Formats: sequence, structure tokens, C-alpha cells
Amino acid sequence: MTLKIAVLPGDGVGPEVTAVAIKVLRAACTSHELHFTEGLIGGAAIHATGQALPDVTRQLALESNAVLFGAVGLPEFDAQPPARRPEAGLLGLRKALGLWANLRPARILPGLEEFSPLRPERIAGVDLIVFRELAGGLYYGQPREKAVDSALNTMRYTRHEVERIARLAFKAAQGRRKKVTSVDKANVLECSGLWREVVTDVAREFPDVKLEHALVDSCAMQLVTDPQRFDVLLTENMFGDILSDEASVLAGSIGMLPSASLGEGPALYEPVHGSAPDIAGQGKANPAGAIGSAAMMLRFSFSLSREADAIERALEKAITSGVRTPDLRGTATTSEVGDAVIRELARGSRE
Repeated sequence: MTLKIAVLPGDGVGPEVTAVAIKVLRAACTSHELHFTEGLIGGAAIHATGQALPDVTRQLALESNAVLFGAVGLPEFDAQPPARRPEAGLLGLRKALGLWANLRPARILPGLEEFSPLRPERIAGVDLIVFRELAGGLYYGQPREKAVDSALNTMRYTRHEVERIARLAFKAAQGRRKKVTSVDKANVLECSGLWREVVTDVAREFPDVKLEHALVDSCAMQLVTDPQRFDVLLTENMFGDILSDEASVLAGSIGMLPSASLGEGPALYEPVHGSAPDIAGQGKANPAGAIGSAAMMLRFSFSLSREADAIERALEKAITSGVRTPDLRGTATTSEVGDAVIRELARGSRE
């Protein structure tokens, strides 16, 4: 099989962790032909072209089978309006690719409970995934405007938008622990009222999956008081943005978490962490999120579950054996973690 992958390293530690993920992909996919083509996005693209998402990058992504993304964001752009910041490149790319579902798994690896901010007995065995609607809600709703003394944003959802993300979440739950927690604010927001109605309707198509509804403030509290109770979390755009970052901290380091964004065109895969410019170029960035994202890419975009499973097993063995970056109180560099994963891949192929 030929895998045509657009690589958008971006800013800060993005290029470092993306380079490691590519090395792991090459090691795991020796029986397939991989084509990587690199493009500019974010602050790096603004420096080179004046645009956070140049047309050539957009076209590269659209012509690929999948997109491997690093991170965007640089402090020098913090004072700029949203449309002129590096993050606009990612938002524009999501829109160009027609991405509407963001998947963020959060799993506690055995032996790493001590790195979580929660007590070990509370965090042990946590294995959840957030399904975040990615194309609607406040981030894209119209009208939106900012005046001198007021501002306006619009939260808007259609039945179709809610149905498609809900069905994806319920299907995933069927292969997991068969439980979906749908998050809304239906006691206050009409938009959430529609969300709850539609999710309830979709749930009837999946009688083997248990559905519960949770208000977003209650869900945020339960994520830190009883995270073991969750399996699949289903959320709209803004709530999912916030809750998925909260869930990522449960693992002890935001550097551990991968994500996938799926939709109408090529899917996009990226670590949950940001660009972390304060540690860029120092070899301190944890590449686990980028490596995990590469595994998700093999599974969802290329149906290579065997290779994806092999990467995830190798990553778990490398980290639990003690090869860890400073965010997990280790001394390994970014590239050393990647090398350890590749060694575990080789060992696994011989067993």
C-alpha cells in the first residue's frame, strides 16, 4: 500500500515531535510505501509567506491521504487579532478539509499513576475518549462581530451536525465499554436542548449502548472526582475543547495524548499539546502524543490496525520501562524516546 502523507510540523516543538513520529512510522510500515511531503503552517508560514495557511499548504493537504500535524503558536503573535495568529492556520485547515469530528483518547498507562495530579487509586484504569464536534458551535457560528463596547458570537447547531458526531461516538462505544456520556448545558441553552434531543434519538439506534446526559459543569467536576466512570464523552465544539484538555491532564502530562480529526476529506492527526516554544530545540518535548497520533492515522486513514497496534504497544513498553522525557521526571530526549519505541517495534516483530 502507498501512504501519501502531508507533514505540517508548524511551530515550537512541532518539528521535533513530528520528526520522531515519522521515524516510527517508517519502522512500523516496512511493507508499505510511505511518501511524506512537508508544508508550512502557523507562525512558520507567516514568517515565510505572510499567511498562516498558504494556498500551497492547503492544496498539499487536500491532495494527501492524511495529514500529520505538529503544533502552532508563537508568543510574538499573541497581541494579534485571531485572523492573524498562527492558530488561524489550523482553523482554516480544518475547514478546508471538512473536518467535523475530533477524537481524543485519554488512557492511564500501568505504572504511571503517580504522575497524575489525582490520587493513584482514583486514576488507575482510566480509559476514556472524547468525541468533540469540530465544525459547528461558537467557533464557527455567524453572525460574529466585535465593536468598541460589545462583542457577539453565535452558537448554532443543526440536527444533521449533531446526528453525525453522535453516531460516530455510539459506534465507538460498541467496541469499548458500551457507555456514552453526552455533555450539554440543556438547562440554560436552547442549542443544548436540541443537542440532547438529537442524541437521545440517535441512542435508540444503539440499544446495546447506555446513554447518560451530563451538564458540562457537572461533567468537569466528575472528570477530576471520578474519571473511572467515563467511557465515551460526546460533546459540542467549545465544551469538548475545554473538557478534552482537562482529560489530557489526567495522564500526568499533556505530551502523552494523541488526537484525530475526521471528516469529509483527508483526516488530520496531531498531538494534543501546544507548540511549547519555551522548550523548543532542547530535546525535552514528549513525542508520545505525536507517535500515538501516527498510530491513529494508520488505523483510521489506512485501516492498518496491526501496525497501529504494534506502535501503541511499543510506545507503552518504552515509557513504562523508564524511557521518559522531563515532563514525566525522566532524562530521555525527544529522539531517545523515539529510538526506544523503534527498538520495541523490532523486538515485537521477532516475538
